[in-house]
Amino acid sequence: MLVTGVEAQAFGTNCYVVAAGPGEQCLIVDPGIGVLDRLDEVLAEHRLQPAAVLLTHGHLDHTFSVTPVCGARGITAYVHPGDREMLADPAKGLSADLTQLFGGRLPYAEPEDVAELTDGATLALAGLEILVDHAPGHTGGSVLFRLPGDDAPVCFSGDVLFAGSIGRTDLPGGDTGTMMTSLRDKILPLADETVVLPGHGPATTIGRERAQNPYLRGLVAANPGRGL
Repeated sequence: MLVTGVEAQAFGTNCYVVAAGPGEQCLIVDPGIGVLDRLDEVLAEHRLQPAAVLLTHGHLDHTFSVTPVCGARGITAYVHPGDREMLADPAKGLSADLTQLFGGRLPYAEPEDVAELTDGATLALAGLEILVDHAPGHTGGSVLFRLPGDDAPVCFSGDVLFAGSIGRTDLPGGDTGTMMTSLRDKILPLADETVVLPGHGPATTIGRERAQNPYLRGLVAANPGRGL
C-alpha cells in the first residue's frame, strides 16, 4: 500500500493520498487549504488517478479544496451526514473569531457528488477496503478511516486523535463527553501496532498513544482491560 501526501498551507492540516500502489487509482483524504498544486505533483510522481475524496470531518481546514479536487475529476466526496452541512456552509463549524479570520465571508459550494458515510460501513474504492468508524466529539460527524496495511493496520484519525493529544471540543458541534466516549469505544480497542495518521502533526501508533497520551492513559485507567 502506498500512503503519501502534503501538508496544507494553513493550520498544518495533513492531506493524505492512499493507493494500492504506484500507477493505480487512489483516494485523497482531507484536501485542505492551498494543496492543489502540490497534490497534482504527488499524483503525477506516483502516476495516480484519484477515485474519490474521503473527509474525516467537515471543518474548513480539511475540506477547503474538496470541490475543485472533485470537480476537476468528476469524483465523489464522502462525508458523514453529521458534518455535511459544513460542506455548503463552513461557517457552521467555526467560532466567530475563525470566521472573521476568513474575512467574515465564506463563499462556498459543496461538490456535485456527495455520498454520506455510515458507522461500520466498508467502502470498496480504488482497489482498497476502508472501514468507517463514526467517532464524534470534535465534530458531530467525525469519522476514522481504517485500512489493513502491509505491515500494520492504518487509521486516518482526522482530529479525533493526535500524537500526544486529541482534537479540541470547543467549536460548534464539539462535545467533550462525546469525545471521551469515542476514544474509549473506537480508539482504545484498536491494536497497538495500528499506525495512526492524524489530521495534524506526525504519525504515531495506538500502542504509543495508549502508553503516553494523557487522555488515553486516563481512559485506560478508568477502563482496565479495554482493547487488550
